[in-house]
Amino acid sequence: MKNSPLIFPFVILISALILLRTLALPYPHQEHQLNDGPFCNNIVNCPSPSSTVPATTILYSETLTSHPLVPALFVIGDSSVDSGTNNFLGTFARADRPPYGRDFDTHRPTGRFSNGRIPVDFLAMRLGLPFVPSYLGQSGFVEAMVHGVNYASAGSGIIFSSGSELGQHISLTQQIQQVTDTFQQFILNMGEAAATGLISRSIFYISIGTNDFIHYYLLNVSDVQTLYLPWSFNQFLAETMKQEIKSTLLAQNLYNANVRKVVVMGLAPVGCAPFYLWQYHSRNGECVKSINDMILEFNFVVSYMLEELRQELVDANIIFCDAFEGSMDIIKNHDRYGQTIGSSLLTFFGHLIVSVCLIFAPISGFNVTTDACCGYGRYRGWIMCIAPAMACSNASNHIWWDQFHPTDAVNKILAENVWSSLHTEMCYPMDLRDMLAQNAK
Repeated sequence: MKNSPLIFPFVILISALILLRTLALPYPHQEHQLNDGPFCNNIVNCPSPSSTVPATTILYSETLTSHPLVPALFVIGDSSVDSGTNNFLGTFARADRPPYGRDFDTHRPTGRFSNGRIPVDFLAMRLGLPFVPSYLGQSGFVEAMVHGVNYASAGSGIIFSSGSELGQHISLTQQIQQVTDTFQQFILNMGEAAATGLISRSIFYISIGTNDFIHYYLLNVSDVQTLYLPWSFNQFLAETMKQEIKSTLLAQNLYNANVRKVVVMGLAPVGCAPFYLWQYHSRNGECVKSINDMILEFNFVVSYMLEELRQELVDANIIFCDAFEGSMDIIKNHDRYGQTIGSSLLTFFGHLIVSVCLIFAPISGFNVTTDACCGYGRYRGWIMCIAPAMACSNASNHIWWDQFHPTDAVNKILAENVWSSLHTEMCYPMDLRDMLAQNAK
């Protein structure tokens, strides 16, 4: 039986049927709506794993309180924080089909490029806010936006045309215009004083720039590598971001709109992503140094630019969080991170029983540090994640979910570092919790 010639064709046939069934699934927003209408007021009342999660659904975190730490969370960025924007665009950069979202609260794809939550979901929980809906996925009523809006679009970059070969996306400039449109809608509906107060006390989270390397510089679009050495290119990106934050290019910029609390994320180690390990023929999973050097330079230039911006905008609180530093700490010290049997009991039995459990169930750590959970080829980095059959059974022990994006478990660790430097210090001059505490004085 082991050498039967019928086994291989049978396996191919079954795999093809699984793939076809997956590709035939309708988009989430094409399926039936929730019984309670387009919005879900409580995670308990959200659809079960067998139900649909429309892109307009607002999911509330279990830590949502009647007294959140801030009124709202507004998100600008790329696929690292896209919560469903690209579900509504004509693009290959979409995460609205399984196995994406399989470990999310609803066990359904939502447009997040992860097996579960993205960093801003975990931060929303810390802030006592609902998961922030995408700008294109909400109803357009002010009531749906007062706790925040996510403008992030996968494939977007600081440069307008970055990622354009993937199809449609909302660029950084367009996202900031959407922010301005939202603020104007707030003013019209709640009055200028109330809108200004809400905006000035809210958090703005910016995570963008990766696609300017993946889909622009490293592809040598418009012969950019001849025109710009990496250092000059990074200076150009940082200055462009600075001008977008100040936004002399717009009639109304973020600072003039009373934005006062800003988190700017640095870039993660793109040279360690499974796609580049495959493309550069990494022998033993070593990261691609030339790519990571460019990312390090970018983060350095951005952090310096933000220091200049703090001096220019004296009333603004701007922190820089180095995702490269936080991610490399996970990669280098992967054994001390990861899931435990005991940690899952924390909510129910408290620290005492957890401590006992840890004696018998030590931390397993991330024991797969180079291969993606979902993909095909060496390091699962050659072909993108397009079907459930391509995914591993347990993403929690993987650092990478697909070719470029980390797993839910890594997103949680990075978010905890942004919030309180729980695992390693990666935010300067302070973390988000300290910034809020400082403002409360």
